[in-house]
Amino acid sequence: MTKATERGGILAILALIFANVALAFGPLFVRMADTGPVSAGFWRLTLALPVLVLIALQRREPLHGYRASIWWMLVLSGVAFALDLASWNFGIERTKLANSTLFGNMGSVMLVVYGFIISRAWPHKAELGAVGLAVLGAGLLMGSSYELDIRNLVGDLFCLLAGVLYVVYLLSIRHIRGEMGSWSVLVWSTVFGIAPMLAIAALLGEPVWPTDWTPVLLLALVCQLFGQGLMVYAVSHFSPVVLGIALLSQPAIAAVIGWQAFGETLSVNDTIGMIAIGAALVLVRLPEARRAARLAASPPAP
Repeated sequence: MTKATERGGILAILALIFANVALAFGPLFVRMADTGPVSAGFWRLTLALPVLVLIALQRREPLHGYRASIWWMLVLSGVAFALDLASWNFGIERTKLANSTLFGNMGSVMLVVYGFIISRAWPHKAELGAVGLAVLGAGLLMGSSYELDIRNLVGDLFCLLAGVLYVVYLLSIRHIRGEMGSWSVLVWSTVFGIAPMLAIAALLGEPVWPTDWTPVLLLALVCQLFGQGLMVYAVSHFSPVVLGIALLSQPAIAAVIGWQAFGETLSVNDTIGMIAIGAALVLVRLPEARRAARLAASPPAP
């Protein structure tokens, strides 16, 4: 278990769980919005920004005075997140709710592989089993929806691109999270994402100004403030392997939301896929739990 995980403990685990639950509601709110999908993402960032700034100031997290390399990583995180949201929101309206979340998080497989590479260690059997279960579960969810309607393909591809961009975002904030507070990171990644989102919405000719503010306010509150706030906090407390598999829990949550909100049928494959992903999340934690137990049982060094 890493020192970061030891510091976070149960709080970090709860943050990771609730972050993924909150973020899984994003596609629902985008569909509800009467703006264009990319415009909804613009409001998600814009409406959340003043609150993020107030929270960062209240927690006395500095918002300036960073090294040049930190600023470049903040710009990268903001632009990557904006492109991720734009691609994902565009795809959300062209595929099933579960699909959009599934493909939006398929970059998590890249995150898992990245975790094994940087650790320079062959994965434990439990970790290999977890990856296999997660991929199997994702494949079942993907295969089920593809059989239902080939028209989902365009939306799936945009959501898949979003998944890759989200990995760039996560890795960039993980790189600087040790030197900045979680709220100051979120403030600047939000700031640098607003202009690209508005520019893309304008290029697509989308309606920007909403007549019903409820969906975009929910996007800002639930997804950006609560979901991304918890994710930025949790990201430095876990290995990329754990983060990657945790992201795959979102399609299961979104499948249930789509079933309840839009009557998107849950097939047997959907159900098995969700169970497999849930089992993977438990399995991937076993090596860390065993290491922690060995550390606790070993006598202190003289």
